[in-house]
Amino acid sequence: MLLTLHIENYALIEHSHIEFSAGMSVITGETGAGKSILLGALGLVLGQRADTQVMFDKETKCIVEASFDLTSTDLQDVFAEEDVDYDDNTIIRREVLPNGKSRAFVNDTPVNVSFLKAIAPRLIDVHSQHQNLLLSDTSFHLSVIDAVANSAEALSAYQKAYKQYQHLVAEEKKLREENERMAREADFIRFQYNELEAANLQAGEQEKLEAERELLRHAEDVREGLEAVVEYLGGADRAIDSLHSASSALGRITSYLPEASDAIERIESARIDLDDLVRGVQRRIDETEFDPSQLSVVETRLDTLFSLTHKHHVDTVEQLISVREEYKGKLSSIDNFEAEIEDKRKQIAVLQKELTELAGSLTKVRLSVVDKVKDYIEDALHGMGMQNARFVIEHTVSEEFTNKGVDILRFLFAANKSGEAADISKVASGGEMSRVMLAIKSLLSVSKGLPTIIFDEIDTGVSGDVADKMGRIMREMSENMQVVAITHLPQVAAKGKAHFRVYKADTEDRTTSRIELLSPEARVTELAKMLSGSVVSEAALQNAKDLLGA
Repeated sequence: MLLTLHIENYALIEHSHIEFSAGMSVITGETGAGKSILLGALGLVLGQRADTQVMFDKETKCIVEASFDLTSTDLQDVFAEEDVDYDDNTIIRREVLPNGKSRAFVNDTPVNVSFLKAIAPRLIDVHSQHQNLLLSDTSFHLSVIDAVANSAEALSAYQKAYKQYQHLVAEEKKLREENERMAREADFIRFQYNELEAANLQAGEQEKLEAERELLRHAEDVREGLEAVVEYLGGADRAIDSLHSASSALGRITSYLPEASDAIERIESARIDLDDLVRGVQRRIDETEFDPSQLSVVETRLDTLFSLTHKHHVDTVEQLISVREEYKGKLSSIDNFEAEIEDKRKQIAVLQKELTELAGSLTKVRLSVVDKVKDYIEDALHGMGMQNARFVIEHTVSEEFTNKGVDILRFLFAANKSGEAADISKVASGGEMSRVMLAIKSLLSVSKGLPTIIFDEIDTGVSGDVADKMGRIMREMSENMQVVAITHLPQVAAKGKAHFRVYKADTEDRTTSRIELLSPEARVTELAKMLSGSVVSEAALQNAKDLLGA
């Protein structure tokens, strides 16, 4: 429940402090006096956009502060999630600085405006005239039925499954699109892969081939060098024969020089190694010869490797092998896509069945209150002077699942017995739309358990006895919640428990907007002015007293 509203430096309001009470309060005043300014100021603490244009004095910050009794709102968990101190008597403050920046506080804790927007629907329902346009919005119609049916649990279960369904559908679509894209590329990918596979790539072969090419190109030089080695080591009077001679010479003196035996062993070991080396070199000589055909084979293979690395923008055979494996993986994916898509479709089919059941349960809950809603609104309309009004709730089923289920509910209206029920916005006058919306708000006030509702001239387009009846409905609503009605009709204003008057006051340099709580005597005068104009007659005063006593 809204307890107080404190305003400083907002629009035409220099300073104002309003204390609200339970039950029904009314706010009246001449057109342009500033009634809408109060709603604008209240909108700031409910998270609406701030603007320096609203400042009374552009050099001073604007402050709007509202206090609420939250005992019936069950907002403790919401406050805890945002790490904001909770108090049954909570104060929300919004400041707009001259530089255009704004700050928000809840119980002196700085908060983001998004937090104010999150809790606002749980604090106050502000009904302005433009909300009558909701009567042509089928999503609003559905929300009304859901509120009365208390379908939150069934809707939550459905929406949980619907979220999974959407995720699966998106995945299946992504797989299908990827499959189609890759299928278009499949021939190209397969050609590239087959070319690389046919190349029989081997890691490290490029280096080996390059070394072999160098050898083949210089085969004669290599052969000459190897033959020289054989000549130096194994020919006459060369190293091996010299080692043999040295070993023989030492053998003749071993009886005189025993340690010569060790030298002989070392010489023999060296001679054997050299002899083995010479044999190996000789074999290499026999194997080494200029072979133009082999050189051609090697160069052709290197050309192939170079062409492939250049084509695939890589530097090595190892990288080519990676490209080949990547193509292989893509081809495997293409082959597996259909299986993956089919698996997703099976999962979707299972979830569709579950969604159908959950949607059916949700439909059952909703339809269980359709007659109740219809009867309630028709009774309320009859009570507001529309004896022949008919209110019809049309139910159809969507061909596809939506976030709210499969139900399409439309409110249709006919003001007369013979009239065909149709879209309210097309067949109802402004006054009729106001009465229909008041009937709906009356129904919702009980179903949703909101602590406060503010009506901003919901009685537009009506007068006389109809206005009186609308006022009675508002007063009945105020028995279970706080109602604040901004009105220009004395019949409605008379139904309030507390009566505030908004008026303009002129100073030497500017005009300000002010609000005051009327005393019983002042209230009679205000109602009389609303009845007869600025000149108050005795008849108007008596009429005002009669309205207050009704």
